[in-house]
Amino acid sequence: MFISAFIAFYKCSLIVTPMDDYKRKLGSLAEKIKKETPQTPIQQVLPVKPMLASTTDLAEVRFNNWIPRDLKRKIKAYGVQHDITQKGITIRALQDFLKNNGQN
Repeated sequence: MFISAFIAFYKCSLIVTPMDDYKRKLGSLAEKIKKETPQTPIQQVLPVKPMLASTTDLAEVRFNNWIPRDLKRKIKAYGVQHDITQKGITIRALQDFLKNNGQN
């Protein structure tokens, strides 16, 4: 009985555990890294294409401002009643402001 238990233990010790496999792979990776010389990637530099004048006129940019909460609610309500977006209201208001102050 003692011999059969010893044989069973010996067989189990011969089985490679996942940790042993991991250590073996990790060791071979370290050796590979030590032996290989690092290669610097070569980057291709291309000139930036100029934007066409017609596309720059149509480009949109972000415009963020803090406004009073009550004014925001009024703008939302107006937009719903008149089927216009908040963006449209803001653009129209800024255009009217510039027109009234002599700026095209």
